[in-house]
Amino acid sequence: MSKKFDVIALGELLIDFTENGVSGQGNPIFEANPGGAPCNVLAMLNKLGKKTSFLGVVGKDQFGVSLRAALEEQNIDTSHLYEDPEVHTTLAFVHTFEDGDRDFAFYRNPGADMMLNEDQIDEEYIASARAFHYGTLSMTHEGVRKATRKAIDVAKKAGLLISFDPNLRPPLWKTMEEAKEQISYGLSQCDLLKISEEELEFMTGTKDIKEGAHILLEKYPNLKLMNVTMGKEGSMAFHEGKEVFQAPFIQEKTIETTGAGDTFGACALNYVLEHGIQGLTEENLQEMLRFANGASSIVTTKKGALRVMPERAEVEAFINK
Repeated sequence: MSKKFDVIALGELLIDFTENGVSGQGNPIFEANPGGAPCNVLAMLNKLGKKTSFLGVVGKDQFGVSLRAALEEQNIDTSHLYEDPEVHTTLAFVHTFEDGDRDFAFYRNPGADMMLNEDQIDEEYIASARAFHYGTLSMTHEGVRKATRKAIDVAKKAGLLISFDPNLRPPLWKTMEEAKEQISYGLSQCDLLKISEEELEFMTGTKDIKEGAHILLEKYPNLKLMNVTMGKEGSMAFHEGKEVFQAPFIQEKTIETTGAGDTFGACALNYVLEHGIQGLTEENLQEMLRFANGASSIVTTKKGALRVMPERAEVEAFINK
């Protein structure tokens, strides 16, 4: 049966206010970038020729209107993007440090992305995709957590490939224990995992990537392919007993890392959609990581994420030069 979408992603769609210089009065100027990890993933998938759809909630306000327009401009389906009449669109203020790393301040108490509920999970819609992608921002509060779990259940029953990126944002959790519990749930449900080295350490207590990876692989036998991103140190894939490392592409022009992990995750998910998630060879894994490292490196040289994802040809030219 042919599917309407390659990937449906559930989660947060928000405005990332990123610093963009100083005004004549010496005040910081912020630029309203469309953001939210799941949508960044979809934007990159679209650049790679995939059909995508987003499931989530924005406010019935000017930001909600501009976010819907941003998704439509990227050809991401918005038929299941809902508007909440009471709760404003979620906002995040991103402070960028000298080395391009960043810190977040969220305006989300509540924010519209938390308002997704179980009744908005349409089983037929979810079953119309090949893969389902989620993170943990949709697990921080009870209502949206129930909606997320229902969507995952529906996706699993319908035989979709399940993709997860914990995307840990400590300020959004009541306690780090709760964050750990919800990430554990996310880990127990997915086939494909993209996790950062910091998140891996948070979940396993070890800084040793291989050791941490094996702890998770043992605890969650459902994980068919696990990719660990290590920023400036490159990335690693763990699959059916194979461990593959790929060096990073370091850019002198890096300005900020927003969206780099999402770009990486999208490229890995795209590779799995094209090659399957079983029986990948070391060469396959190397090829997947190299492309994903290259694409995410390109994104660090641009401001924002959702609107600046690279085309396949641009990534190939970059990694082959």
